[in-house]
Amino acid sequence: MTLYSSQSVIPDAALSVAGLTEYIQALLEQDQQLQRVWVVGEVTSAHTHRSGIFFTLQDPETNAAIQCVVWTSQLSRLMQQPVQGEQLIVMGSLRLYPQRGQYQLSVWQALPAGEGLQHLRYQQLRNRLEAEGLFDSENKRSLPLHPQIIGVVTSPAAAAWGDIQRTLQSRYPGLKVLLSPAQVQGELAPTSIATAIKRLAQDGRAEVVILARGGGASEDLACFNDERVVRAIAGCGIPVITGIGHQRDESLADLVADRAAHTPTAAAEQAVPELAQLHREHQQRVADLNAAVEEQLESAQERLQRNYTRLQRLPINRQLQQEQSAIAIQRQRLIQGVTQRLKQATQHHQFLKEQLATLDPERILQRGYAVVRQENGAIARSTENLTPGEELQLQLAQGQVQVKVTKILS
Repeated sequence: MTLYSSQSVIPDAALSVAGLTEYIQALLEQDQQLQRVWVVGEVTSAHTHRSGIFFTLQDPETNAAIQCVVWTSQLSRLMQQPVQGEQLIVMGSLRLYPQRGQYQLSVWQALPAGEGLQHLRYQQLRNRLEAEGLFDSENKRSLPLHPQIIGVVTSPAAAAWGDIQRTLQSRYPGLKVLLSPAQVQGELAPTSIATAIKRLAQDGRAEVVILARGGGASEDLACFNDERVVRAIAGCGIPVITGIGHQRDESLADLVADRAAHTPTAAAEQAVPELAQLHREHQQRVADLNAAVEEQLESAQERLQRNYTRLQRLPINRQLQQEQSAIAIQRQRLIQGVTQRLKQATQHHQFLKEQLATLDPERILQRGYAVVRQENGAIARSTENLTPGEELQLQLAQGQVQVKVTKILS
């Protein structure tokens, strides 16, 4: 039987618990990558203590977890407080505690992850632009009452473009619309939108610009929170109306625009008045004026009748003098009232007459345009129905010309 003493079985390289812990501590705390490390995870528990907040950060996919602490002195510097259930991006350094034989992450900064991070970036950009005064109400420009040329920034393939055209045509026939095409979704959208706005500003013909897109997910509409788009709107020399279909918070493009609508159709309605409604309002004013004149005449006739009755009770000379004076006063008041109302009606009539004149086909022909008619008398609006050799009739401002189609260009 062989006996072994306790001294004979202990190897020379054996470490004490303290020595092993010190070795591990040195490995962790002296590693350059672990002295300033970013970690993403979900807060699964959080406890507030007078010395700080102790919480657990867990990987949702593998359930791997790490203990974390934010000391009280660091709490005021955090962008986001650790709250159970929240996704966080934390920065800190690893520390090992020999007494417990455990390590934990000492956190210096915590940022929201996922949608929270997007919201934080949105809020930071909004605060910065707001501090510059880009959203101030005094910077908002008024819209023209009767614009003749409208600029539109949107995708030509989007439904918003069709909605805007139909709305403008129904409300204000004869209006000219300039499309400045742009991508309104994806990584290239911000640059494309900013370029399209600048293109209209440099062209200079449009009197108001509509920036529009239909509804979509929040990530699809992120381009309207891009700083390049916001600054392009702010720097545009033409009033801008946004018509972005969304049911979320206002985009930064909405905030900087001179007017914001919830849909492309609503933006088009704000851009121009409805001529049919203006005509109805004019007709109503004419009717009100006629009624006022009739009321004045009836009132004057009643006063004349009362005066006539009184005259019968006075000496004839005195009666005549009083009546002549009263009639002169009433006549002057009536003339002044009618003249003023007729002047207002005439001015409004002239305004509508000028507006309707802009829709006169003869005026369009005088600017160099022509009406093309086919042999059957139909107006040619496209080359699809034309054939080589077909004779066409051109209606000019002065006279007509008959021509023959020799070649159709695509």
